[in-house]
Amino acid sequence: MNPFAFHQAATPEAAVALLSSHPGAKVLAGGTTLLDLMKLSVETPTDVIDINGIGLDAIEVTGEGGLRIGAMARNTDLAVDTRVRSRFPLLSQSILLGASQQIRNMASVGGNLLQRTWCPYFRDIAYACNKRQPGAGCSAHGGHTRGNAVLGTSEHCFATHPTDMGVALAALDAVVHVQGPGAAKREIPFADFHRLPGDTPHVETALEDGELIVRIDVLPLPFATRSTYRKVRDRQSYQHALASAAVALDVDRATGRIRDARVALGGVATKPWRSREAQAVLVDSVADAATFAAAGEAALSDAVPRGDNAFKVELAKRTLARALADVMEMA
Repeated sequence: MNPFAFHQAATPEAAVALLSSHPGAKVLAGGTTLLDLMKLSVETPTDVIDINGIGLDAIEVTGEGGLRIGAMARNTDLAVDTRVRSRFPLLSQSILLGASQQIRNMASVGGNLLQRTWCPYFRDIAYACNKRQPGAGCSAHGGHTRGNAVLGTSEHCFATHPTDMGVALAALDAVVHVQGPGAAKREIPFADFHRLPGDTPHVETALEDGELIVRIDVLPLPFATRSTYRKVRDRQSYQHALASAAVALDVDRATGRIRDARVALGGVATKPWRSREAQAVLVDSVADAATFAAAGEAALSDAVPRGDNAFKVELAKRTLARALADVMEMA
């Protein structure tokens, strides 16, 4: 691990000031990603800013029935909150299916959105990686690609985004609130927060220099009470998704037709993947196996498999169809 200067911020404004005055600084919240990457020399910040004393850890229900989640709320606290479990079960489930209890206890909501990929070539500095070093090349070409993405990829990078919680937030069309220098504030729709790799895979989010995530808002969605998160992985604990699906359905029980739907995929894309293609198939259709299969086909219609990750295309289709069926089986 390289030497670095350590700073502690007592307020969000102080954290933003430190970020602005120390270009290249990294923020320490739970540290569950940053410390690992520093030990691997993947991250080599000259300054680390500890924000554990700035507050921003509240979880609140808005008057309309949405959620206001502080960026420093711990993942476990969000997952076990009875209001979250009853109103947005897909969000609670996505967190509980991620990592281990110890990591969830430490990890922050804001930090979860900023976690880096687990592509082995990114995490090993012996290999070329455009995400780690722009223009260096991508060692995954012709290499081990089983865990890599099939959606939202480019020739420069097809590393998978590892989040579970972010998939649920994508399905819920959350909004990320950030604070920048001079008390500047922005609201970033969740769909725009994570960037596709394109030819700049090292630019992973819409955050600008000096900006800090302060909260995430989840808008009211009454039918999210009928929602779920399904995750398929190699083992049942401490494992990233090979494919996952966050879904919510509003179904007219009298006719069996779907009035509205939300769909997002994980484990198969370079960012939490909101599938409006699948939603277009679902809305106004009969909620049955044929419709769910068609939604899967639509969601993966633009998939670009590489090497040994081609199985993910079919796996993601089936994962989505099973998640939709799970919602229909709810009382």
